[in-house]
Amino acid sequence: MSLQPLLRLFFTLLLLAVAILLGYTLWNHYMYAPWTRDGRVRANVINVAPDVSGIVTEVLVSDNQAVRRGDVLFRIDQQRFQYAFEQAEAQVALRKSEFDMRTQQAARRAKLSSSVISTESREDASSQARQALANYEAALAARDVARLNVTRSEVRSPVDGYVTNLNLYPGDYATAGNARLALIDRNSYWVYGYFEETRLPGVRVGDRAEVRLLAGGTVIAGHVQSIARGISDRDNPSGSTLLADVNPVFTWVRLAQRVPVRIDLDNVPDSLLLAAGTTCTVTILPYRPGERHAKTSQ
Repeated sequence: MSLQPLLRLFFTLLLLAVAILLGYTLWNHYMYAPWTRDGRVRANVINVAPDVSGIVTEVLVSDNQAVRRGDVLFRIDQQRFQYAFEQAEAQVALRKSEFDMRTQQAARRAKLSSSVISTESREDASSQARQALANYEAALAARDVARLNVTRSEVRSPVDGYVTNLNLYPGDYATAGNARLALIDRNSYWVYGYFEETRLPGVRVGDRAEVRLLAGGTVIAGHVQSIARGISDRDNPSGSTLLADVNPVFTWVRLAQRVPVRIDLDNVPDSLLLAAGTTCTVTILPYRPGERHAKTSQ
């Protein structure tokens, strides 16, 4: 047998082996490698609600504006709260005068002998003094609440962040406890990577991660902060009797469930625009001794 057919057979088998190895590698990469294109940028959203009710007189921010902690976002009509504070001040003065009078009466009657005043009258005077003290302290507390309402009529930003989806205007009525404005905390951005369950064995808390935004730009370094320990089972909802309602239909093609993995961002460039809800690709990097972050919790 000549050498040429053997070489052909050898190279054919070699190419076949390379193709099989390459196919196996690609299969493992796409099926089991710890990466996902289903990532979402997330951030803390603060729903700002006033602590008092009233008509909005001023809105001092605009949509998508950056604000600092303590900046005034909007003001509620302060006139009514100022009147309430002045009324509370007058009530304090009244209760203080009453308390002084009752205290002096109780002191005078305590010095009188039993032949001049009865024990019952002396005890009544002392009780009235204590009651006047309680009324005075209640008036002081009411004044403090009235002063607090004046202060709370200015709604301030609780964090450094960005105003988003502003829909508040002067003349609107703001109700205490009802959110009227949303803020994105600029220091709270993180990423949720929704990893297929087949990829989870390659994901560990503390592993390094790379985040690539769909919009492009600089790769963001991060690490795995936590892995969700449960997702909803849509095939087994609770029935009306609170018993399991198992789906009797079994599909031959079973799709891998996706489990949320939280990625904390370690260093976000100042020039990079992050927007909560945008899409990104998350890749978990191979573990190297000494590079894993300490386990964190929030």
